[in-house]
Amino acid sequence: MGFEEEGGLLEPVSPLGQYCNNSVLSISALAILEIQIPIAGSNTVSLIKDVFLPIHPRFSCIMVGDQNEDRKWKKVEVKIEDHVYFPTFPSGLSLEEYDRCFDDYLSDIAVERFPQDRPLWQIHVVKYPTSNAAGHVIFKLHHALGDGYSLMGALLSCLKRADDPSLSLTFPSRKRTGSERSGSKSLFSHVPKVCSALFNTALDLSWSIIKNNLIDDDITPIRSGTYGVEFLPITISTLTYSLDQLKSIKSKLGVTINDVVCGIVFYGTRLYMQEINKESSNSRSAALVVLNTRMIGGDYKSIQEMMNPNNRMPWGNKFSFMHISIPKLKECPNPLDFVWHAQKIITRKRRSLVVYLNSIIVEVVKRLRGPEAAAKYVHNKLNRSSMTVSNMIGPVEQMTVNDQPIKGLYFVAPGIPEDFGVTIMSYAGQLRIVIKMVRKHIDQHRMKSCIEKAFESIREAADEFPTK
Repeated sequence: MGFEEEGGLLEPVSPLGQYCNNSVLSISALAILEIQIPIAGSNTVSLIKDVFLPIHPRFSCIMVGDQNEDRKWKKVEVKIEDHVYFPTFPSGLSLEEYDRCFDDYLSDIAVERFPQDRPLWQIHVVKYPTSNAAGHVIFKLHHALGDGYSLMGALLSCLKRADDPSLSLTFPSRKRTGSERSGSKSLFSHVPKVCSALFNTALDLSWSIIKNNLIDDDITPIRSGTYGVEFLPITISTLTYSLDQLKSIKSKLGVTINDVVCGIVFYGTRLYMQEINKESSNSRSAALVVLNTRMIGGDYKSIQEMMNPNNRMPWGNKFSFMHISIPKLKECPNPLDFVWHAQKIITRKRRSLVVYLNSIIVEVVKRLRGPEAAAKYVHNKLNRSSMTVSNMIGPVEQMTVNDQPIKGLYFVAPGIPEDFGVTIMSYAGQLRIVIKMVRKHIDQHRMKSCIEKAFESIREAADEFPTK
């Protein structure tokens, strides 16, 4: 339904958007831009007014309607001063002290819920230096506004290429290789794949239903089982790797970069669990990997293309989850086994339709029992698992915001009812692994050390492995 001038109502809130913003769940996305030089005078207000707000009508809307019924977007007047924050830290501190101030501030805004009487976004400009950057700009966007691709597309609309602002940003190619294309194959060649997809779908759907309703992951050093864990203070650590290093491992093993990164994260997680409690290294633990269910051609679409409802990738919420068991240490004596496990499971599950059927199941719950019950179903799905993993592809070139060069870019997804989450993003030849942890339950320094150890072990093992 289109925009109505008098009532100010937009289209109904999407089902996934409604599940993300209610009394049960409130899931946001924090995009953190590390600024390379000190932030001087800022044209933040003009950037928001002239560039950000026109990107999509939802940035000027609030949700209206009871939580037990289908809600709608209503246009309101945006008071920019209510959405832009300039935090004040003590002056004259060391970089390490400013690191702690920034970490505490990031934790505070991450767990804080959005006011429901104003549009669901904020921008925080932190002008104090840290060990990683001369300043930071933080975009906090509620996931009810759109999925990761939509929100990242909106963010990129506010940024320019540092080398030539008149040129478009480019992204790593994700086109399939010739061996992966099947257009020239006969009809009969697809029969085994269809049968395999149907079998995998039945298997995965059965397991998903059982997992969502009956089986919790074990209580371990990465899962406390605490109710309301999404409201506890968090800490965020990041690790940066060269994409060339990861591509080298990928080529040696004949896998994808996603397989390599998942293998590193899973192996590092098990090493941490073993350090804290040796028995937990073989516990029942699963990760929920976030998948985008829209048809993706490889790059982010322009905002104009996203706004076109006839486009294969329109603006909106189109994502789902798939369960992946975290390999046990006793089952993977070689660090490379974690990479191959990730490749095997992800490849198989991508050929299953369960990620689409899971969305249908939630919609059925909503129709039978209402949006609140559907949100609880999604909450339980997340809360029964040990961690979430999501990734985004960033541009190849360095960018600027308000003519300020961006040194680094990463994102975090607060509000998910788990103690531990990992987000991954590439930018300007580097890949950032971000680990979000509940502060009182997970030792951030030991976790970071274990993931670094996992990377080195996998890299060394790959160096000795014959090229595949």
